[in-house]
Amino acid sequence: MSDVSETCEERSIEAVPGLSAPVEIVVDTWGVPHIYAENADDVFFAQGFNAARDRLFQIDLWRRRGLGRLAEAFGPDYLERDRAAQLFLYRGDLDAEWASYGTNARVTVTRFVEGVNAYLDWLERHPEELPPEFGMVDYRPARWSPEDVVRIRSHGTAYNLLHEVARARVTHVGGWESDLVRQSLFPHRQPHLADGLDLDLPDDVLRVYELATTPVVFTGDPRVPLSTELPADNPVAATTATTATTATTATTATTATTATTATTAAAGDLDGGSNNWVVAGSRTATGRPILASDPHRSFATPSLRYFAHLSAPGLDVIGAGEPSVPGVTLGHNGHVAFGYTIFPIDTVDLYVYDLDPDDPTRYRYGDGWEPMRIERETVPVRDAGPCQLDLAFTRHGPVIHVDSERLRAYAVRTTWFEPGTAAYLGSLEYLRARDGEEFRAALRAWGGPGENHVFADTGGHVGWQAAGLVPRRTGWDGLLPVPGDGRYEWTGFHTTEELPGLADPDAGFVATANEYNLPADFPADRQLSYEWSDPARQRRIVEVLDRPEPHRLEDSMRLQTDRRSVGTRQVLALVAGLRPNGDRRLATALAMLRDWDGVETPGSAAAALYQVWFSRHLLPGFAEAVLPPGVPPLLPTFDQAAVRSALSEPATVWAGEGDGDADRRRDDLLLATLRAAVADVEDLLGPDPHGWSWGALHRNHQPHPLGFVDPKLDVGPFPAGGSGTTLNAAPYLPGDFVQTIGASARVVVDVGEWDNSVFVNTPGQSGDPRSPHYRDLAELWRNGEFAPLLYSRAAVERSATTRIRLLPA
Repeated sequence: MSDVSETCEERSIEAVPGLSAPVEIVVDTWGVPHIYAENADDVFFAQGFNAARDRLFQIDLWRRRGLGRLAEAFGPDYLERDRAAQLFLYRGDLDAEWASYGTNARVTVTRFVEGVNAYLDWLERHPEELPPEFGMVDYRPARWSPEDVVRIRSHGTAYNLLHEVARARVTHVGGWESDLVRQSLFPHRQPHLADGLDLDLPDDVLRVYELATTPVVFTGDPRVPLSTELPADNPVAATTATTATTATTATTATTATTATTATTAAAGDLDGGSNNWVVAGSRTATGRPILASDPHRSFATPSLRYFAHLSAPGLDVIGAGEPSVPGVTLGHNGHVAFGYTIFPIDTVDLYVYDLDPDDPTRYRYGDGWEPMRIERETVPVRDAGPCQLDLAFTRHGPVIHVDSERLRAYAVRTTWFEPGTAAYLGSLEYLRARDGEEFRAALRAWGGPGENHVFADTGGHVGWQAAGLVPRRTGWDGLLPVPGDGRYEWTGFHTTEELPGLADPDAGFVATANEYNLPADFPADRQLSYEWSDPARQRRIVEVLDRPEPHRLEDSMRLQTDRRSVGTRQVLALVAGLRPNGDRRLATALAMLRDWDGVETPGSAAAALYQVWFSRHLLPGFAEAVLPPGVPPLLPTFDQAAVRSALSEPATVWAGEGDGDADRRRDDLLLATLRAAVADVEDLLGPDPHGWSWGALHRNHQPHPLGFVDPKLDVGPFPAGGSGTTLNAAPYLPGDFVQTIGASARVVVDVGEWDNSVFVNTPGQSGDPRSPHYRDLAELWRNGEFAPLLYSRAAVERSATTRIRLLPA
């Protein structure tokens, strides 16, 4: 075989201002760009150029959403969304911001942005290459500045504002114990309730926050004005607004650009998920470590992740990142492999203020009134004049809601407003780490989001390190909203050295899946979080990795796509003792569940029955049975692990019953809800169980923002297996069973034999619908298969399909 592909398309892009030397971009069969430059400055410049080449519409839309510049492209109906986004921009010291990410971050981001702009310059000379989406909505991409990358915070994940509000509502109606059905607390505790705080929160208290943090989802043509009437309900904005245009901060438009509040609340803010593990050479068939990582987020076309290879003297890193950010966040650099999962540190608090009746722009702080800070932003608006937006801030953060009747304001404090917390940018510091120790040291520059980082190096060392900026709260716990009157302030931040980690564990492997993983001896005064994800995924990883057989690369690939649920198995153990009492349909359902192995494949009839039963009948039925009236309708989600545990030990929730009564009440609940579920599945899939399948209900959608214009831009829907408790994570909303999040990108790394490594990124690497790489990986992903993640130059050349030469001006 020749070392160079004979079918490689070659083209040169000449006179690229900003390059100091020629750069080659070699795109392989699977759409991965391998960027070869003579110095690091040029490789990051070319990364930006290539990101724009492959993902321009996506990153332009992300930039507009994050900066609050949608109205410039789509008109005045997007001003409310723009205002919300601008409330959450970083507005602090930029010198401190750049310094937080370690060495050369400012130069690296500047070079990346110059590369994006160089591609925009090239498009002006070649307008026929503009991605078709811009023509569909008739606007043009904007130029970037380096500050755009670091000022946008709201693309990242932050915890636990949604949970604070949900807990407050449940506690207000039914007491704090009722909320443990929605979210368990580890370590267990009674949430701190501030003296005098009213937990009766406005229904729309989080509307602005959700507008600021949810992806853009067009539900109608963005060029067509909305007909929604705009109510004015913000006295702070009304008092301070001086704009002469059609929209001010005194209006709250119902916009067509955001996922609904119901969907956001139902999904919760611990559902970002992710799995990772690292296996030491002592437990592998080759004697080399294996690292696997599959971060979970919402599905979309194009994918949230983008794989790239950056090669220059002193730097040779490959893996996945986000296309709007330079560098790579999970992958390897020829010395160390690295991956991450969410470590759900509590980084957000909701503050509640009493307002001055004589001046609602002032709030109670200490013994007096303190004025809100008003920042005035002027934004261009398509088909209208420039609009002036007035943004209100307290000393803690942006004001997201004002209740004019009760004279209360609500503001958010978050680590996003601290230097160094732009999402994933801290990865720049570990790109050149030469071993696990250097990798862990580099995580001092990691500000957010909170992550469990795993690593493995060519010396055979493996480990785990949590990282992220965590506020200290003295005398309170962050689990409920607090007054903003000065009694509840952050008292500094925990350092990375104070966060948990582990090197070369005796077990020979480390695995994380967002579960409660603080060591038993972790100091109680280091309060990081009390809210963690269902441990079922992590338990399944340990169950497999702890087997005595040597672990192979294929085993990690299979484990990433595993659909066997430890959580489901726990509930099925209760089915064995149930009796149908002469009900033939119930007897058939019980037999189906008893004969099932708990593997939630798309074709499984038992999985369809079980998931309909558990999510639509057993969970709400349990809540109705054990919680005070009025509480169940307030629960946007359920803590499935807590419910499974309670069903296994019914005396813990039906205390005071006579011997056997708690078991009987539990069994009656199981039978009644299963009977209802059978009828439900029959309505959904027909009366014959042989025709049932989980994938007929459970679907994976990978929508494009403009799929309503041209449905061919969307990818899917596909039948989906799994659930929120399987490693092949596929949580869903029980109303329609559509998968909410999952692993759109997967990586398994053979540490030291790098060309053996594999990846997948659905639906494809490119965001340009004209590209062969727009959806070419979707079937691989759907079938649980992988593509090579090639690293050596020889392997890359053998699989090259496109070679782009960038030549300096």
